[in-house]
Amino acid sequence: MKKKQFFKRISAWFDMIIIDHGFLRLLYHNFHKVDENLYRSNMPTPSRITKYKKLGIKTIINLRGGKKDGGWFLENEACQKNKIKLVNLVARSRSAPEKEMIIKTNELFQKINYPALIHCKSGADRAGIVSALYKILYCHQHPSIAKKELSIKFLHIKWAKTGILDKFVFEYEKHLNKNKGTNFLNWVNNNYDPKKLEKEFKENKLIDKFLFRVLGRE
Repeated sequence: MKKKQFFKRISAWFDMIIIDHGFLRLLYHNFHKVDENLYRSNMPTPSRITKYKKLGIKTIINLRGGKKDGGWFLENEACQKNKIKLVNLVARSRSAPEKEMIIKTNELFQKINYPALIHCKSGADRAGIVSALYKILYCHQHPSIAKKELSIKFLHIKWAKTGILDKFVFEYEKHLNKNKGTNFLNWVNNNYDPKKLEKEFKENKLIDKFLFRVLGRE
């Protein structure tokens, strides 16, 4: 059994570092503090999770969902070891945010234990939009402030398909400027049309191809 577990761990590390491009994340963690309650980063290694435990982090939200690959196996193991709650949430970087995801994210923000860390693969896009949602839904901040979480500072590229996330926040900001006091969730439920947003958005195909085929971004 020990031999089986040994090879399972070796396979998990190979999957995370090589197949999942983890070698690109060994030196740069894209780790940032959103506010006193929330941090964001790229996919963490077990040693980083132990380090984050010392920061007081009680919950980690994995925006890659239930993708049970080597990275998830090691992350889940490290969270259990450090007594950190691991929550899986499916968020997407190259399509308009789904209404169901927004509602589920709001529910998570209301019930998880803080401080918390959110992460995706690179920490740029899905971590960016969920950080923006956190500022709008949980902190009740204006979208003009929230959209700063989608920035080149975090390696987010608005000219690729990931720019649809910027357009999503922009559409709410535009609506809010015309309809003062509009509740965000009311806008999502009654005015927001994901399919229309995707149809209207046009990305730079060369930049998109480079990011997602060459660099392996999700």
